[in-house]
This record gives sequence, C-alpha cells and structure tokens, in this order.
Amino acid sequence: MRLPGDINLTTALSVWRRNKTEYSHSWMTNILPNFFDPVLYLLGMGLGLGMFVGRGVGGLSYIEFIAPGLMAASAMQGASFETTYNVFVKMNFARLYDAYLATPAQIQDIAFGELLWAVTRGLIYGMAFLVVLAGFTLFGHRILVSPLVVFLPVAMALTATLFALIGLTFTASIRNINYYGFYYTLWLTPLFLFSGIFFPLGDPKIAGGHGETIAWFTPLFHCVRLMRALAQGPVDWSHLASVLIIIGAIAVLAMIVPRRMRRRMVT
Repeated sequence: MRLPGDINLTTALSVWRRNKTEYSHSWMTNILPNFFDPVLYLLGMGLGLGMFVGRGVGGLSYIEFIAPGLMAASAMQGASFETTYNVFVKMNFARLYDAYLATPAQIQDIAFGELLWAVTRGLIYGMAFLVVLAGFTLFGHRILVSPLVVFLPVAMALTATLFALIGLTFTASIRNINYYGFYYTLWLTPLFLFSGIFFPLGDPKIAGGHGETIAWFTPLFHCVRLMRALAQGPVDWSHLASVLIIIGAIAVLAMIVPRRMRRRMVT
C-alpha cells in the first residue's frame, strides 16, 4: 500500500515491528528512566512545593496545575529519545539502515517506520502517565475532570509526532553524537521549563506580561495548553488554533525529514 510521499506502508510497518520486537526484550530498562522522570516532578514539585503554593494557581492546587503539562512532556520525551540517540546509533554504528536499503525499502519508508515507532513510544509513556493521573483524580485531585479527557490520547499522538519529526530532523543533520548535548540542554530543557508547565505564563510578572506571547512561538507550549484544556477545561477557539499550529508544523517537518535523511545517507 502506497501513502502520500511514495511511502510503502507495508515496508514502514516492518521497520515499526522490528523496533517493537527489540523493545519487547528491554522495555523494563527503557521505560523506567523516561517514565519516572515526570512522575518524580509530579510528586516532588506537585506535592512538595504544592504545600507552599496552596490553591493559588487559578483556583487549582499546584499538582493539579502541573499534571497535564507533565503529561505532554512525557510524550515529548518518549518520542524525542527514540528519534535522537536510538536513530543515530542505528544509522551510524549498527549500520541498520544500510541493511534496510539493501532490501526494497526506501529512505521514506524507513523514516515513516521510525516515526510510527517514536509515536508509539511517546504514547506508551503518555498513557502510563495518564493512568497515574487517574489515580490522583480518584483520590480527590481535580486533574482529569473534563469530559474531553477521552481526546487526550489524540493530543499525546500529536505531541509525539511533532517532537519525533523534530528529533529526526536534528538527527539527519548531525554526524557527531555529542551534539545531542546541545539538543537536550539548549532545546528540550528550556522548552520543558518555560512552556507553561510549572507556572502560568500570562502572569504580568513574567517577561513584563509577554511570557505567553513569547511561548506561543515554541512547540511544547501548544501541546501543554491543549492537554490542560482537555483534562480540566474549558476549551475555546484558541485551543483549535494550537491544534492547527501543531498540525501545520508536522506537515512542514514531514516534507523535510525524508530529504534530510536521504542526503545524510548518501553523503
């Protein structure tokens, strides 16, 4: 079956299945670090720092405020790690892509297969974190209170797709694995800290009241506000704008990634 971009879905799914099979042998050691990172933030900051904040964040307790944003970060981290270090190792050290290309597989099939697996991995982390949040909700925290929570997996998939494509673009642009230090320290960490997860960006004390305007041009901000609205409400037209921005960025990156990867493999 051919998809737009001349992608062979059968071949792409073979790449996805290969990753799934490998992951099934080591999922415990792979899932623990990335899953527990946001969970520890939820406990340490949500419950610890939340004791001093009270319900001073828009009528929400601090753990209720940060929980949806950490869910977005969980999906982001799962997809990002898969399309950075893991793809780089398969491409440059294991020479797995050379083996793929010795079959009828094409670059676009490999890229789409890796994208599908990265989104799957982002969903694994996001859904696992969602289960944790459901537990907190059952014990009285107003985290998942909107009927629109059923759309949270869709928001996770969009988040994972966006950051998987960003990770693939970066991976296809570098030749030294040490450059990921810049990617994580100067890109993902600032997004994690300044995309509205830990404090309301609309507060006049933040960047002279322009914090939300500045964050509007960053990808994680839209994912965080979308998940927060779906989890706790209300949803308005501005959230539809965030969805369109995410989809637009995905569409642009989806055209860039196969070209970058093709150039990377032949030079």
